[in-house]
Amino acid sequence: MRNLILTFLMIFAVSVTYAAPKTYSLNSPDASVQTQICIADGAIKYSVAKNGVQLLAPSTVAMQLADGTAFDGTSKVRKAVRTSADNTLNALFYKKSQVKECYNQLKLQFKTFDLIFRAYNEGVAYRFVAKSKKAFKVSGETAEFAFPADWNMYVPYVCQNTKTLESQYMNSFENTYENVPLSAWNKERLAFLPLMVASPDGYKINIMESALTNYAGMYLYNSDGDATLEARFASYPKDIEQGGHNKLQGMVKTREDYIAAYEGATSFPWRIVSISTQDKDMLDNDLVWLLGEPADASADWSWVKPGKVAWEWWNHWHITGVDFEAGVNNDTYKYYIDFASKYGIEYVILDEGWAVNGEADLFQVVPEIDVKELVDYAAERNVGIVLWAGYWAFDKDMDEICSHYAKMGVKGWKIDFMDRDDQMMVDFYTRAATTAAKYQQFVDFHGAYKPCGLNRTYPNVLNYEGVHGLEQMKWSPKTTDQLTYDVTFPYIRMAAGPIDYTQGAMQNYNFKWYRPRNIDPVSQGTRCHQLGMYVIFESPFNMLCDAPQHYEQNAECTEFIAKIPTVWDETLSIDGKVGEYIVMARRSGDKWYLGGLVGQNAQTVTIDLSFLGEGQWTAEIFKDGANVKRHAEDYKKLLTELGSELVVEMAPGGGFAAILSK
Repeated sequence: MRNLILTFLMIFAVSVTYAAPKTYSLNSPDASVQTQICIADGAIKYSVAKNGVQLLAPSTVAMQLADGTAFDGTSKVRKAVRTSADNTLNALFYKKSQVKECYNQLKLQFKTFDLIFRAYNEGVAYRFVAKSKKAFKVSGETAEFAFPADWNMYVPYVCQNTKTLESQYMNSFENTYENVPLSAWNKERLAFLPLMVASPDGYKINIMESALTNYAGMYLYNSDGDATLEARFASYPKDIEQGGHNKLQGMVKTREDYIAAYEGATSFPWRIVSISTQDKDMLDNDLVWLLGEPADASADWSWVKPGKVAWEWWNHWHITGVDFEAGVNNDTYKYYIDFASKYGIEYVILDEGWAVNGEADLFQVVPEIDVKELVDYAAERNVGIVLWAGYWAFDKDMDEICSHYAKMGVKGWKIDFMDRDDQMMVDFYTRAATTAAKYQQFVDFHGAYKPCGLNRTYPNVLNYEGVHGLEQMKWSPKTTDQLTYDVTFPYIRMAAGPIDYTQGAMQNYNFKWYRPRNIDPVSQGTRCHQLGMYVIFESPFNMLCDAPQHYEQNAECTEFIAKIPTVWDETLSIDGKVGEYIVMARRSGDKWYLGGLVGQNAQTVTIDLSFLGEGQWTAEIFKDGANVKRHAEDYKKLLTELGSELVVEMAPGGGFAAILSK
């Protein structure tokens, strides 16, 4: 009898610790995406299928607090609340002016936390919400992405500070992709987001996050060489020293034993698993924007003016045929301003060098520069001035800096060399956006992690770098395949949001002839490859990277670039295959803009023009020339009437761009 009582007590204790298994189902509005959430044996796991095909096997989610509390399946579900949404949202400075929001939601309410799942037709997202009324710290988070088999992934590994995994939390989030099986994960590397996994059935699964405003960014790792990826997070910085590039960076020396700290209840970032049945669908994914926190509905953002910008750093202030010495001085910048004004380019940027190097003080301006004089000179010519700033210098006295230069008339900031995404740095992004907005200035985050919805919350955040952009052509070895990257990252990285790629090279070399040149640099691929980027790439603050005289020598192309908008009313993904080619259409007002890019291999595309609707349309088309294989700058301009379809041939490393008018 005594043994029976002990056995009963043990069973009772287990039943108290672990409630009976619970399973919840959640489908997308069109029922094509199926999610199951199972709570059993103290764990919470979810799985995802598309059209009945399993794409994510049961994957554990949990959070651990420093006081020993856990957000996991050891807690009992008190209530399950189902809701849905079917809205059309207005978007500012985005790839479309209206965004469709359609999802089904399941909120699982526990005593100390909520776990929210949303199923969209394009994928699944979840987030934790802490209900605590007192201060707490997050010591760990479990976020698994378990795939059914050893599928291939497109992985962007951290490629800087690679001595240890810990040291990799300091990086610039720039690398090309390796297309390898999940089991082939490089154990010496973390990977940053987004990361894409491809199923044998043709489905593409993109792992992303959104609403990252007060937490550490997510990295991925594969510790076991299996088909499961696990999240990793930088711990909160403990000791930071000024250092790095020109003493503009915060170098983390030691870290705390927790990820993030809070004063009370908070919502954590959304973990996103987006799903595409066709490659081209990834080009027009809105989940990161949709899951970002909405902007203040009462705020006025009409002062934000996206546009193109003449940029001097990439071309190394390389101007000729003038009677002054080119460099970081007022004469040089007036030359860039005159060029911008002539072609209707909205901005000129003063990149690194206008403030004294090594001082990290934006009030110490080099004697060759008079910022107020340049701002006034530019304003007379309908051009705005934007200033570059290193992170440490900008953060040192952010409010006074923004106030001081806003009074001069400076329109915005390119902030660089953050190179981290721990909670302290993520908070900097929010503070930079809010402070700049206070003084009606916009922000371009360079040296930055990927977008995570902040550009929805603060529409003055126009760009993020976090991309292996054209600046890499100044120093990358000749074996670097930028052409394949150009037709890969729009499906993956650009699904998260805008990019600061900095295209527009007028000196173009075919792949086998490319060589890195830091002074007077060149690009890989054809002239029309560069032109096509202005349609394909999402970038509300879009740079012209080359020297003014190169644009003057190619005035026909320059005038064409100047006519292409940087924000859109409508975006359509027409055709494409990851790593091979892309074709997109975007509308601004009553005009459509077509663009295409290819990687290493030629591609002929037939574009169905039924999206134009009724009426007669004409096109101004720039396409690869007959001799482009000999000379990458060769192109042909056509003015033609359109029928029901358009056939375009793109050469290896080529592209096209077109403006369609009714």
